[in-house]
Amino acid sequence: MAEYRYLIVGGGMTADAACRGIRDHDADGAIGVVAEEEHEPYARPPLSKALWAGKDENSIWRGTPGLGVDLTLGRRIVSLDLGKGTATDEADETYSYERLLLATGGTPRTLPSGDEGVIYYRTLDHFRQLHALAGEGVRVAVIGGGFIGSELAAALTTNGCAVTNVFPEVGIGACLFPAELSVFVNEYYRSKGVDVLPEELVESISRDGDAFRVKTMGGRSVEADAVVAGLGIVPRTDLAEQAGLPVEDGILVDEYGRVQGHENVFAAGDVARFPVPALGGSRRVEHEDHANTHGRHVGANMAGAHEPYDHLPFFYSDLFELGYEAVGDVDSRLDTVVEWAEPNRKGVVCYVDGDSRACGWLLWDVWGKVDSARDLIRARQPVHGEIVRSLID
Repeated sequence: MAEYRYLIVGGGMTADAACRGIRDHDADGAIGVVAEEEHEPYARPPLSKALWAGKDENSIWRGTPGLGVDLTLGRRIVSLDLGKGTATDEADETYSYERLLLATGGTPRTLPSGDEGVIYYRTLDHFRQLHALAGEGVRVAVIGGGFIGSELAAALTTNGCAVTNVFPEVGIGACLFPAELSVFVNEYYRSKGVDVLPEELVESISRDGDAFRVKTMGGRSVEADAVVAGLGIVPRTDLAEQAGLPVEDGILVDEYGRVQGHENVFAAGDVARFPVPALGGSRRVEHEDHANTHGRHVGANMAGAHEPYDHLPFFYSDLFELGYEAVGDVDSRLDTVVEWAEPNRKGVVCYVDGDSRACGWLLWDVWGKVDSARDLIRARQPVHGEIVRSLID
């Protein structure tokens, strides 16, 4: 049986960050990482961004082995014994620990219809598979108009593919962007050559040899050489649930990343639901900044730092020549205060609560203002147009 002071279940960015947090406070404690993927930890955002622009694949590796970490790859932990402090994988190998971190991330949402051959985009292997298929004139149906779907539609089009983007919302990014901006992005994508099909649910996906036929409930039929779906993720809480840990759309943790009611069990990253004092209540965040900051913070706390996590994570995206950064609750269902330097091209959207206080910011082609936006969320003061405009310049 392998014995560790720190055992990390999961091998993504959060796991790597946690190893670094541990090493900030404990240079010698034995760290074990057990991951389902065959690859050591790597940066995930380049899979839908930089690698499609020609950046070398070697640039994504996080360098985790250099931290003196014992990596066990291609293995899945299937059970925990919290009383004994052990974890067991599907090959019946057992690992003991003093402190456990669940960094199990999430699994892609899937379509309810037949989906043989659909790439549910999430991993490096998915990038390699799709990149090998992509090329001039290759027909690709991208299902989903959210964060990953919009980035893939842009990346594939830039790489010469004939892309059809199918999604049920009225516009690209409709869950995030105000309605007018979302519809503008539809037209912008069309100007770039993407066949945008909003307000369409997929009814079925069938195959005829190497080709696909995607049928929508609105009666559309899309012929494709490849189908890729970006429908968001579901947090991987099955292991936590089996062990009797508290789960509510994520594993419930305190401000230190400790699972509620369990002194030596922690969770971090995509799978963790954590308190957010600046916004009230708790949140679960699925973006790179949170994976890095929460992972490192919780790793440090596993090693005795005892520092509460009060970071407001941000995220960013590239949509052809459009781009943005965002922080806080960015949700199109909220009221907004909007100021444009150039309509739909450069401006700021402030999402406000019922008392007109900032709870989220969308910085549309406005850069270097995330810290200022964070400060305005923490201030908990009403926001008006002049304050929003101040972030544009």
